[in-house]
Amino acid sequence: MGSYRVISSDSHIFEPSDLWTSRAEPQFRARAPYVVHRAEDATDWWMCEGLKGASGASGGAQTGKRFEEPEKVSFAGTLEDVWPGSYIPEAHLKDMELDGVEGSIVYPTQGLLLYSLPDSTLLSVLCRAYNDWLADFCQPFPHRIKGIAMLNLDEVQEAVKELTRCAKLGLAGAMITVSPPAGRPYDSAEYDPLWAAAQDLDMPLSLHVGTNRTGPQDPALDVEDIPPAFFTNIDHWVRMSLAFMIFGGIFERYPRLQVVSVEQELSWAPHFLNRLDNTYTQRPRAKSQQRFKDALLPSDYFHRNVSLSFQEDALGIRDRHLIGVENLMWGSDYPHPESTFPRSQQILERVLAECTQEEQAKIAGGNASRLYHFD
Repeated sequence: MGSYRVISSDSHIFEPSDLWTSRAEPQFRARAPYVVHRAEDATDWWMCEGLKGASGASGGAQTGKRFEEPEKVSFAGTLEDVWPGSYIPEAHLKDMELDGVEGSIVYPTQGLLLYSLPDSTLLSVLCRAYNDWLADFCQPFPHRIKGIAMLNLDEVQEAVKELTRCAKLGLAGAMITVSPPAGRPYDSAEYDPLWAAAQDLDMPLSLHVGTNRTGPQDPALDVEDIPPAFFTNIDHWVRMSLAFMIFGGIFERYPRLQVVSVEQELSWAPHFLNRLDNTYTQRPRAKSQQRFKDALLPSDYFHRNVSLSFQEDALGIRDRHLIGVENLMWGSDYPHPESTFPRSQQILERVLAECTQEEQAKIAGGNASRLYHFD
């Protein structure tokens, strides 16, 4: 990428085994996530409330194997195999430099799956403990590594308090569930205090893949049992949430609110934008459907308020002018098995080969720099 600034808008940490058992409020530590060793395949797994979480140690132990030994990519791995850059900030920075990445926006690994916990109080406790640890992780390199907080929206006013606290801790944004609980879509008025706070605090809100807020009627699947159809259609939930936000007038009422789709790639977006505007202009209106001011279309709000983080979706980059070049942000997904590390430079050059230099600079890092205020 030459002299262009490269910023990963989607990187991850891998949580230390004692993060929650040592940092959660004392009365909850016995219920906090912990690691167990499965002897039959010599693999470490996170457990919490009887649920197997995320992808075990493979979330940080299989980094780069897709390039060197693709036939060996699996759910296997132990904590000893996890890359130090997943939990040590100095090592994380070294891996960024090895990969040609100047800035990193970091998300959790095990934390993504905690949104399937039915106990809302416990979830909030675990979010606060994680956010404290993440602020400490980012603190040594605040201009290079920026963290995204975890929020539980079950109690919106509590989420607003936590968002405010995280902004004071120096975190750069917050993650909300890519799909809210059934019966509480994101166009509900109950979420208005959160949208207002995120706008006022200049904290982008991320919809990261794998964070559906399931209820008792939707038990979480063991990761080894998730069917490939789920991953193939992973963008379904983000499309639903964004459509509820746009048609619900969220971005009209909160014009500076920024929402980010993370790790759901791009190529669905042109069709989605077409359907947004077609539905708005050509179909009979639902009773709740308002008309937007100044003759704006749903796609106009998407282009103003929504960003999409991707890894290597060349098909989506082909349609970049339909999606909006300013809406696109590359991310490495380090250190997960499917990440582009340590070949991010080569992959960026290939995926962005048909882009102009100005477009390359925006997509590779400029848009993320603007959104997350990198110096």
